[in-house]
Amino acid sequence: MHNIEELIHRAGILTEALPYIQKLHNKTIVIKYGGNAMINEDLKRSVMEDITLLKYVGMNPVIVHGGGPDISEALKTYHIESKFVSGLRVTDEDTIRIAQMVLVGKTNKEVVSNINLNGGNAIGLCGIDGRVIECEPLTKDSEGNDIDVGFVGNIKKVNASIIKSLSEDEYIPVIAPIGTDDKGQSYNINADTVASAVATAMGAEKLIFLTDVEGVKDANGDIIFEITTDDADKLIHNGTISGGMIPKVRACAKAVEDGVNRVHIIDGRILHSIILEIFTNTGIGTMFKKD
Repeated sequence: MHNIEELIHRAGILTEALPYIQKLHNKTIVIKYGGNAMINEDLKRSVMEDITLLKYVGMNPVIVHGGGPDISEALKTYHIESKFVSGLRVTDEDTIRIAQMVLVGKTNKEVVSNINLNGGNAIGLCGIDGRVIECEPLTKDSEGNDIDVGFVGNIKKVNASIIKSLSEDEYIPVIAPIGTDDKGQSYNINADTVASAVATAMGAEKLIFLTDVEGVKDANGDIIFEITTDDADKLIHNGTISGGMIPKVRACAKAVEDGVNRVHIIDGRILHSIILEIFTNTGIGTMFKKD
């Protein structure tokens, strides 16, 4: 016999989600998928279930995935050393060929397959398809210093019409962070940057970064639950935000400044973290807002 208190508790969870389902109906939710949630099988399944649920309750999820570890592993197989400058992979002709092969041919199709296995209807894309992501060589790092990292792309334009058509239909677009220039040259692009640019181009209601951290932390190591773009900039300049968090935080701040309504960094190591962020009153992680 079922415990009535447990059933009432479950009903309460569903009713708590109702206003969020109503508010976000037909809205675009861009999710940057990366970190442990791409490696750990339980987390992977949880993310796929969350994304499929978003689609079934009337939202339009769009996935942008990373794949750095997969690229590094493939480069090892071909005896090519991975080199990084300002947190960006130096990408010569051999590296871009392998990066495109891995991100588009392996990682992208695995994400598509996993969503489909959970009842979704995913379609894989990269920036080359329909010239979705037009780019040029990246020549400056996040601090404005000159860099030479080869075939790493700086996004000039996101042509969102294909993504929009798919997401507003029955499909869940899954985008690999490879772009193209006007001569057909492929470029590897930072996936956080792609997610931010896609969210902006689509006028997304939310942009969510799945990461391996709890959120942005202050100088005492406490999570900052809400942060303005101004405050984020100060924390970068005083060294509180450092390393790999810098491009992520900059991507968040840029998306907010460019019109994305809400941007979140959440801990993808927590099961069903997307659902916890979107459908609960408290949410998790750090939310970015305008000054």
